[in-house]
Amino acid sequence: MIKVLIADDQELIRQSLSIILGLKEEISVVGGVGDGTEVLEFIAKEKPDIILMDIRMPTMDGVECTKIVKGKYPEIKIIVLTTFDDDKYVFSALKYGASGYLLKGISVDELEKAIHVVYSGGAMINPEIASKVVELFSEMAQQNYDVMIEAENVEKINDMEWDIIKDVGHGMSNKEIADHIGLTEGTVRNYISTILKKIGLRDRTQLAIWEVQSGAQKRRG
Repeated sequence: MIKVLIADDQELIRQSLSIILGLKEEISVVGGVGDGTEVLEFIAKEKPDIILMDIRMPTMDGVECTKIVKGKYPEIKIIVLTTFDDDKYVFSALKYGASGYLLKGISVDELEKAIHVVYSGGAMINPEIASKVVELFSEMAQQNYDVMIEAENVEKINDMEWDIIKDVGHGMSNKEIADHIGLTEGTVRNYISTILKKIGLRDRTQLAIWEVQSGAQKRRG
């Protein structure tokens, strides 16, 4: 029996997935939680085989939660479920160890297949998303952003700027970053412009790729 934990901030989605997957003979839904912190609390008591992880959740999002879970419990498989086919989210989730990345519009049969594939040690990515992954890896292979950024410029980045860089790497918009950190959108926009000038990058896409490629947030401190 494959034990599955559902992590999604929408109760209706949690209930729907629980009912649907509960009809499958080889799958047992062991719980449903609303954010990343609740995931960590749950798996400290009972470890599922697979977590169906939403990306955009309050308190702790799916990308950060994936990173922590895979660091502490590498045997737990994670399938990211999202309505957003954002390439920056794709790379971050896969970088931190997710085994699958699926859009929520997939059929029940496709989801069941993905669970079995991932449980068996394989990986499952929606075709629409897979093409973006290939494009992103191709771009990253042609550009070495670490080389482009001088060490002394990286050292000029302050704590608030590191927090913003991390959120940009997670694919968050200026409004989402503003809400997360407690600033205005205009202030966030100004911070990003300052960051780009400090480290010599062209735009926020380069900044996001640099963050996920180099684990830029790890340089903090």
